[in-house]
Amino acid sequence: MKKFLFVAMLLCGIYSAQAIKIIHGPYLQAVSDTEATIMWVTDTKALSWVELAPNDGTNFYHVERPQYYQTYLGKRVYGTVHQIRITGLEPGKSYRYSTSSKEVVDMKGHRVTYGHVATTKVYGKNFNNVFTTLQPGKEKIQFIMLNDIHAKQEKMAALLNTFEKGKTDMVFYTGDMVSMVPTEDILFQGFVDLSVAHFAKQVPFYLARGNHETRGLFATSFMTYFPSLTGKPYYTLKHGDVFFIILDGGEDKPDSCLEYYETAQYDNYRKEEAEWLKGVVESEDCKNAKYRVVLMHMPPIGGKNMWHGPKHAGECFFPVLNKANITVMLSGHTHKYSYNTPETTDAEFPILVNAHNTALKANVNKSGITIDVIDTNGSIKHTHTFK
Repeated sequence: MKKFLFVAMLLCGIYSAQAIKIIHGPYLQAVSDTEATIMWVTDTKALSWVELAPNDGTNFYHVERPQYYQTYLGKRVYGTVHQIRITGLEPGKSYRYSTSSKEVVDMKGHRVTYGHVATTKVYGKNFNNVFTTLQPGKEKIQFIMLNDIHAKQEKMAALLNTFEKGKTDMVFYTGDMVSMVPTEDILFQGFVDLSVAHFAKQVPFYLARGNHETRGLFATSFMTYFPSLTGKPYYTLKHGDVFFIILDGGEDKPDSCLEYYETAQYDNYRKEEAEWLKGVVESEDCKNAKYRVVLMHMPPIGGKNMWHGPKHAGECFFPVLNKANITVMLSGHTHKYSYNTPETTDAEFPILVNAHNTALKANVNKSGITIDVIDTNGSIKHTHTFK
């Protein structure tokens, strides 16, 4: 009898060890008015899919729901990082989703051996995998912005108290959420897991890459975890009356700096980005928007005290942006608050720089954009209104 119990316990241990688990996520990325990308990570390689249902009150199992897969050149992709893009959605519509990952135990030739499946439980009161697509023309929107967290969890958690469930439409992380990207784990331990715990299963965050996210062995895998609508770290969004332009300023020092060990080519990168930006400001979405908000980690401010990266970014981007009737640029990087008017910079629009220990909370309606600068205690330190 004892021998039987020992064998049973051993088999249970093996079974548990083999069971695939979702270790990070799911979290929303690249949500627009017509598409969304669902991200998650498993502890072993798997083939994954998403099932989608409108948030219309019907049981998730009321009908068979459509399935979406990650594919490349006609073949489903397997691995531990799962990035599933869903297109053809309706603007301003709410959707429920479930995630499933079937473990790939072995592959020999064209034969695949599968193991266990990790899947979302889509019934019960705790099911809250629901998101809403962006809605151009929506009368009122709210967004918050954090930056320069550098993986400080306690500070980030306090700043995320500015998030209002049911009111906050989107969250922007404007760079340096971590200090370096040597491993995948740093990204999740630094800020993604905390985002998932607070909001990211239901509300998307959009990342404007900071100079610290360009550093480390895993920095080249940035787009694997934070896909965008352009496939690059610079892109645009349209929500409510706001046209958002998210820019990537690259690194802060000259490409020749010894710290980069001959790996940097950010001057050419910024020039290429400026060419893309010329097309953006000429688009109908940009021209017809009531407000145009630019987000970039490094603010091109400071005159003679500017480092090369932000200085060159200003030289590349300001000639384009100055013709586009920009409402405001939102930045970080300096770790201190400042409000910079056109009289003090080369920009023909104001530049609001957020500190590392405050959050920006913006409420937008037909009469203007009101941005509160809020500290970790929830106190409003500054307020700016843009008509």
